[in-house]
This record gives sequence, C-alpha cells and structure tokens, in this order.
Amino acid sequence: MAEDLNRNIAMHLTLRAQQQPYTAAVIFPEGRDCSGHISYTHLTYQQLEQESNRIACALQKNGVKQGARTVLMVSPSLDFFALTFALFKLGATPVLIDPGMGVKNIKKCLEEVEPEIFIGISKAHIARVLLGWAKKSLTVNITTGFSWHSQLLNLRQLMNATAHDATFTSHCPAPEETAAILFTSGSTGPPKGAIYSHANFNAQIAALQSLYDIEAGEVDLCTFPLFALFAPALGMTAVIPDMDATRPAQVNPDRIFEAINDFGVTNMFGSPALLRRVAAQGCRQNKKLPTLKRVISAGAPVPATVLEQFSTMLNDTTEIFTPYGATESLPVCSINSRTVLNETRFLTDQGKGICVGQPVIDLHIITIDDSPITLWDEALSLPPYEIGEICVKGPQVTKGYFNRPQSNQLSKITTADGGYYHRMGDVGYRDVKGRIWFCGRKAHRVETGQETLFTIPCEAVFNTHPQVYRTALIGIGDSNQQAVLCVELHQKTTADQKQQILDDLRQIQKTFPHTKAITDILFHPAFPVDIRHNAKIFREKLAIWAAKELR
Repeated sequence: MAEDLNRNIAMHLTLRAQQQPYTAAVIFPEGRDCSGHISYTHLTYQQLEQESNRIACALQKNGVKQGARTVLMVSPSLDFFALTFALFKLGATPVLIDPGMGVKNIKKCLEEVEPEIFIGISKAHIARVLLGWAKKSLTVNITTGFSWHSQLLNLRQLMNATAHDATFTSHCPAPEETAAILFTSGSTGPPKGAIYSHANFNAQIAALQSLYDIEAGEVDLCTFPLFALFAPALGMTAVIPDMDATRPAQVNPDRIFEAINDFGVTNMFGSPALLRRVAAQGCRQNKKLPTLKRVISAGAPVPATVLEQFSTMLNDTTEIFTPYGATESLPVCSINSRTVLNETRFLTDQGKGICVGQPVIDLHIITIDDSPITLWDEALSLPPYEIGEICVKGPQVTKGYFNRPQSNQLSKITTADGGYYHRMGDVGYRDVKGRIWFCGRKAHRVETGQETLFTIPCEAVFNTHPQVYRTALIGIGDSNQQAVLCVELHQKTTADQKQQILDDLRQIQKTFPHTKAITDILFHPAFPVDIRHNAKIFREKLAIWAAKELR
C-alpha cells in the first residue's frame, strides 16, 4: 500500500493509456461558429500520454531537471494537462498559483518559492518581465504563445524538434519527495505554498474514489482545472466547460447546462459560488439534469438554500456532496445534501454551526491556542460539543509550507512516532454522533473580554432573514474587541426598508444568547471576497471599513 501511495502520480495516466487508450481523457471547448454552436477538441488517454511524453523529452533537453521548481501559468487548455503530467514524469516540481490572488501576491509567492523554470502564456511572460517576477532565480523561460524575445523558448518549437512517438520513463519518486507546490488562496493572511508529495495526491485520489464510488468510464464536468488532473487516475473523461475558471461567480449557467447535455456528464465539481448561480437559473427555467450521478462542491460552505435549489434539477437518487478540507488536506470530512436538507440545516439556522459530516481521517478537536504546540498530547483533545481547533492526521495531509518555517511551527504538531497533526486554523466541535460542526476560522473569532464569539454560529441566525444575502462578524480592536455585524443585502433598498431590516435583525439578535454581545449592525454594499470561491470574506478589510464607519 505504501508503495502505491509513493508512486508517481503520472503513472495513473500511463496505466489508463494502456487500459483504455481510445477513451477521451480531456475535452476542451475550442470555439463557436457564427450561430453560437460550440465545437470541442480533445485528447484520448493514449494521445495525452504521448503528448506528455513528448513534452517531457523536450523540456529535459532544454534544462528542466528533476526537482526543478517550475511555475506553470497556462490557461485551462489541452496544453495545461499535457504540461502538468510531463512535469510529474520528469520529477520536476510544478508550482501552481491562482492568478486571481493579484499581481502583488503573485510576486511575493514567486520570491518565496524561488523557481528555476517559468512556463506560461504570453501574457504571463509580459507580466513576469514588467513586474520583475522571480528575476533572481529563473534560468529557463518557456512560452506556450509567441516568442517575442530571443531568450524566450517556444514550447511548440521545442516539441517540433522532438519525435512524435518519443517515449519517456516516469521518474520514480522517493518517499515524501515533493511532487508539487500549491498555493493557498490567502483568505486569512498571505498565500502559502503547500508542499505536496506524490503520496498526498495518491491518497486524495483513493479517498475521493472510496467516498463517492466513482467508476472508470464516467464523464466529469470540472469547473476547477486542477481537479481535472485527478480524472485519469479515476478513469473519467474530464470535460472543461466554456467559462472563465478564475471567476466562477460570473459563470454563464447556460454554458454549464450545455456541457452537461453535450456529453452526458455523470460527475460535476463546482465551487459554491458557481452552484449558486447555476441553481438560480435552473430553477427559473425548470431545468433537469438527468445524467448527473453526483455533484461535488468544495472550497467554502454551501448554503442549504443553494443545495435545495440545485437538487430540483437532479434525479431523486442523485446527491450533492460537500467535502470539507483545505489546500493542505482534502478531503477531511464529507456530508450529503439529503442529510443537510432533512436535518442539519435547521440546527445551522439556530446558530449551531455548519455540519460538515463524518471525518474520513484521524481528527481531533483541541483547545484553542494561537501559539505553537511542539508535541502532540491526547490531553489536548476536547469532549463533544466543546468548540476548539480542528486538527487532522492522515496520508492526504501535506507536510508543510515551502520556505515558511514560522507557519510550519504554528500549523504542525509533531507526534511521538515522528508523524504530525495539521492544525486546520478552523474551529468547530464534534457531536455525539461523531459528526464535525464547522464554526469558522480561528483567526476570525471575536473576543470581547467577557466571551468569545465565533463567526458561523453568529452569522447563520441573521442569514435566515429573506433579504439578507450574507453577513460577516468582525472584531474591532486588538483586545476586548467590539463585536460588529456587517450585512450584505440581496438587492438595493431604500432608507426606510433598510431601517425595517435593521429592526428585524435586532429582533433576531435578542432571540439568541450567543449574539447579544454584538454592539453594531452595519450595511455594506458588497463584501470583499476571494476570487477563487467568491465566498471567503476578507474580514480584515471589512474591519477597517467598519471602524471608519463607526467613527
């Protein structure tokens, strides 16, 4: 089993190419004609294997070596998939950064990771040169677009100099050897590069297959391209819809329906923001999606109202699964829509937190502490219903952050056997059934001096108001904080309407003892949120805004 976990992630593609060579591995939208009809291009498993072999040979001849940290800034495309598998085969280390985090954060991430290779589209290289990204460490720069500089290598030209039937033997990684560096979204603090081993990737694949009973031959609609890399390991065909993957909250729902119907999609992965938009339009159009066997949504909690709306488009036996986890560890827990809609949503509305289901790995709730914990002790664990920090241990848990020793000290607890627990930075509790209830980020708790308020339990009771889109609990001040609730409404309202909503929210506040410490309620036009999930609220920015408003 350990040997299977440590094998190169690219070996899954090689095996699928042998088992089902003519099955489509990736289907990608190529364009539309004047009538708006879409055309697609694709690679079979055999073609993707050959293409990635050819790229691996070309890269190796041009200075990309085993262990080379390689920034990959390529738009979702067939090139993206072939390049990523080629880098895995080489034993190079792909560095994947969400472009939505902004140019300043990208520059900091690249300075931190000190990449040697940069492979990207023309726009990425222009930004690299103009903004000075990683200029001290880069030795090889390769474009997938046009070569506008003599020292800029062109991927197509490199491949033209490589035989079409070139073979390549995948690098055999040592245990815990770095496979990739994936940066977090930076919704709490600066983005950090999580170090993935091949064992982490393989454990994730095994967990997803087991949890959701995914079978070879299924068709996967993947709205987050990185997850499409798992499709070959699971034997699925990955269909990429016609959308901007960096902006799921602006997706055109008709494009999602189109892809599902064109290919008889059986499995769909999407962020909560995407599901919300698709579900709303699906309800308006009375849309049905009979081919879907399951829907998976991760990255942020999915509101019960969205699950309810989306479920109207599905067969009675089709579930929406919402796994809980993070870049550093996924999946940790999982729950299905039927359980949420029939049971846990009502407790969420009463301020009990969001149930994320049963753990799928070793999980403990420990005493909340902002300091490092050097050695694991069972005495740290809290009893049921006591809120603490969520800690996890298992093969899908990453070993640390790249070039971030202080973050590693704060996030890892060493065990006596040489292993480690990862501190999720989330707070929650376990109920008597063993289920985990998420109560928000540890860094977002508000300490008034008399009590500690947690974001999710406080916000959920106010979110039940029909005109409230979402709320955010924030604390003003460093100690003995002032608890303030920021409110974003579904639509613009008049001053009188706003006053009525405020009166309603104050009435809700009186109903629940855990919200009485909130001193002020402020209306905000549109919360600052992360671009990846459009759900992680930048509360630090809200706190600055609220402090100014209250002055």
